[in-house]
Amino acid sequence: MGAERAVATMTLFGVRWTAAATALYIIAACADVADEAVDAAATTAGPSARLIQLWSAGTPAFGVFVPNERPRGEVAPDGSRLPPLYTAQGGASLAENPLLDYLFLNLEGSYDAEAVAAIAEGLNQSGSDDAPSLLVRIPPIERDGAEAARGRVIEALRLGADGVVIPHVRSPEEARLAVSFFADAGADVWSPDNPNGETLAMIMIEDAGALAAVSEIADTPGYSVLACGIGSLSRDLGSREAGEAGTQEVLAHSERVGLPNMITANAQDVEQRLEEGFLGLLMSGLGADEAIRIGRFAVGR
Repeated sequence: MGAERAVATMTLFGVRWTAAATALYIIAACADVADEAVDAAATTAGPSARLIQLWSAGTPAFGVFVPNERPRGEVAPDGSRLPPLYTAQGGASLAENPLLDYLFLNLEGSYDAEAVAAIAEGLNQSGSDDAPSLLVRIPPIERDGAEAARGRVIEALRLGADGVVIPHVRSPEEARLAVSFFADAGADVWSPDNPNGETLAMIMIEDAGALAAVSEIADTPGYSVLACGIGSLSRDLGSREAGEAGTQEVLAHSERVGLPNMITANAQDVEQRLEEGFLGLLMSGLGADEAIRIGRFAVGR
């Protein structure tokens, strides 16, 4: 393990983590031993515990969007577009990638219980003691209503997801509603008030109205991760610059309440995002592994 490391600033569950992209040259062997202990603990306690232990220690975690396995250009006999394809074999293959701390199954556009079951089955069947956590993003509450969203949270967790992501949370009231879904599922949610929890509940702010209420949304008790959908927020605010400013505001509030914040990243900006304090780095595409290698090296993992 290299001695050069970038350390992010974060106050997580009452612990202050140093924030600057500082290259520390550590000679004492105990520093490497401590880092190895964090990784060892995270890889021996189960998928959800892996991600929770990393974040509890203020350690950045790296993941990928679960890729669509359907061949590009494949269409139905009538020429219509086919839905994404996710299989247990694909899940098992991802489980064998030692770079991955978590998988992000994006079902925001179209919820698919079979996809959740398939990826969870693949992770379970992989035989890996180091399988990544599975986070499932469902459609927004406003799209199909609260009862549909509630049912999806309950079902996704029952099928094997380690956490569920609620996108486009629009208000403090909707944030509290989202949290109630996990209670209805009987989930033991990891949060500042429950550091021994085992399930991850993630709230996403992606709209101008939600950004205006970010302080109150952030203060909602009972969830695990606060994040900003920078692409959606940029479109709603009218520019990438405004979206970036909003993302940084959400990050500041997540740090204030002691929660990790997730953002998409690539090989060109992953080090910058780590310096800014993001603890969840989400990659996609063919360059995902290289971006994760860069990020892991930057933080000494």
